[in-house]
Amino acid sequence: MSDVICITEVRRMFTQAARLMREQQQLLSQLDCIGGDGDHGTTMVRAMDALEAALGAETGAPLNARFKDAGWAVLGVDGGASSALLGTFIAGMGDADMGETTDCTRLATGFAAGLHAVQKQTKARPGDKTMMDALVPAVQAFAAAANSGETIAHAMEYASEAAHKGAEATRNLIAKYGRAKFLGEKTLGSPDAGATSIALMFLGFSVALMPEQEG
Repeated sequence: MSDVICITEVRRMFTQAARLMREQQQLLSQLDCIGGDGDHGTTMVRAMDALEAALGAETGAPLNARFKDAGWAVLGVDGGASSALLGTFIAGMGDADMGETTDCTRLATGFAAGLHAVQKQTKARPGDKTMMDALVPAVQAFAAAANSGETIAHAMEYASEAAHKGAEATRNLIAKYGRAKFLGEKTLGSPDAGATSIALMFLGFSVALMPEQEG
């Protein structure tokens, strides 16, 4: 299928993601209290504020440039590793070739480029109880759907489901990075805050692209 999205849909995606982050800010911070500073919710809301502001600017630039600018805006948020890696992911998407509109295949390439940029910045991989447990399966699921000829909306739904499953699976993992790694088995039983926020982001993307959201 050959459906495409432009900056209008991209803005809607991040608006929905930001709404969910704000609604779940307290939960994200509570999860972060287990092994972190307890400020993950606040950090992610600030990151989403920066994303919305950057994408809201009327520049006429192609999507890859918009993602690059938005990512750098997040990198300017003082929030530690979580905002830095999110900013790296969004900015990394700008390495993919996009025009003013993008189809499912090119968006999949953008997600893959973003993931590659993150993987160059962190050694964490799925199984380490980090955001990677949600980000990697989400990107992989979107790519698989794109390769199967799915619409962007359907591919995003699959990505959201994969991110959610990945985040939920972190309940059964022991943290290997950050402050939480020193707590060992005490990190069992609760999902990782970073993975949860990534799952919320992709859920927001998916909700924004549902047919009833159009128009």
